[in-house]
Amino acid sequence: MWDDALVYIQEKVPKQVYETWFTPVVLDRVEDTTAYLAVPNKFFGEWLGEHYHDLLAEAVSAAQGGGRMDVSFVINHKQTPAPVQQEVSSLDVGGRGFAASRSKRGIQLNPKYTFKSFVVGAGNQFAHAACMAVAEQPAKAYNPLFLYGGVGLGKTHLLNAIGNYLAERSDLRIAYLTTEQFTNEVINSIRYDKMIDLRKRYRNVDMLMIDDIQFLAGKERTQEEFFHTFNTLYEARKQIVLSSDRFPKDMPDIEERLRSRFEWGLIADLQPPDVETRIAILRKKSEDERIALPEEVIHFLATTMKNNIRELEGSLVRVGAYSSLTGQAITLEMAKNVLRDLIGDKKKIVSIEDIQEAVGSKYHVKIADLKSRRRSKTLVHPRQIAMYLCRELTDASFPEIGRQFGGKDHTTIIHACRQISKAKEADSALHTTLEGLKEQILRA
Repeated sequence: MWDDALVYIQEKVPKQVYETWFTPVVLDRVEDTTAYLAVPNKFFGEWLGEHYHDLLAEAVSAAQGGGRMDVSFVINHKQTPAPVQQEVSSLDVGGRGFAASRSKRGIQLNPKYTFKSFVVGAGNQFAHAACMAVAEQPAKAYNPLFLYGGVGLGKTHLLNAIGNYLAERSDLRIAYLTTEQFTNEVINSIRYDKMIDLRKRYRNVDMLMIDDIQFLAGKERTQEEFFHTFNTLYEARKQIVLSSDRFPKDMPDIEERLRSRFEWGLIADLQPPDVETRIAILRKKSEDERIALPEEVIHFLATTMKNNIRELEGSLVRVGAYSSLTGQAITLEMAKNVLRDLIGDKKKIVSIEDIQEAVGSKYHVKIADLKSRRRSKTLVHPRQIAMYLCRELTDASFPEIGRQFGGKDHTTIIHACRQISKAKEADSALHTTLEGLKEQILRA
């Protein structure tokens, strides 16, 4: 019954909302006309109840095929992390990326990235709250904490904010580094026979934070090392915080045993900021940088730079720098002139029909055939490519894509995406074809 309810919900909400808020929920039991749903913690249940109670009740009622059902929440104690160890070892852990005492930040931590400088909005408030909880009670709140979202939405800022918060208030040993740095250290440790040193360095910390964990994909030896490091820290009740640009299940080239561990704790997503949040970010950033930004310019930037915060702040810095170097006051016309190349490069909104048309033209097949149930070899491959590109270039859910391909089941779309994602890693020609199609679609 719950599986049917999830399919119903998946058709009603964006992909990121579904994966963040509904995939962790399980059906505990049904009593009379009430379905009891098990959630990871009290906050999770309260938030779901406030924002999606009616949708959940509607989905459960539809899945039951009968009268009106209500929903209630219970805590899933199986997901509750073990309590943190009270004693902290005095072992000195040196090296790049560590904060060894409250008076000394790790070299890798950016002192500008703090909770105070982070602008909270509708798209990031849950991730911000989760990071604050982890900073205040490491390993007691959510362990591991997994943040995911697109480029420039604040994941690195929040990881640094956790580290800076603890570095100022505790003597916990903190390791913060990127996946690339961890990979390079593994390679060098293997090359120079220093694996024991590497393990001592990362398996004896109180908190390990790794940015861009998706780059573990395809690196089997690094995955193996990280798997054992993760287990050691988790079993010792030490905090682990990871960030990625995608949901764990969307990492096909990372071992299943690792992906499942990423889901043990709390998963929080960061979505692109709404216009109100973008305005707040610009006001705060311009105040911090002492850039006199007129309201009309703030609204122009906020409504033009929609993709991510990094792009938004970059446009502000660019306008501010031009004003400082030329001595000109910032005006709307000046901002438009300075940013004309960025504005002209904004990506178009892609529709499923755009993708079907491009793929049909590339492989000389009719759109009607892509939507049909025919399974000839000449159709299956282009159809799977089109489904994969729909998932890559649009915000459509699996069920929505299925409907646009002749009413196909969402599991068919999932299978197609996995097939193409796996094939493109082994087939450079396919990878080139996919990139060419993306470029063609975005420029059309």
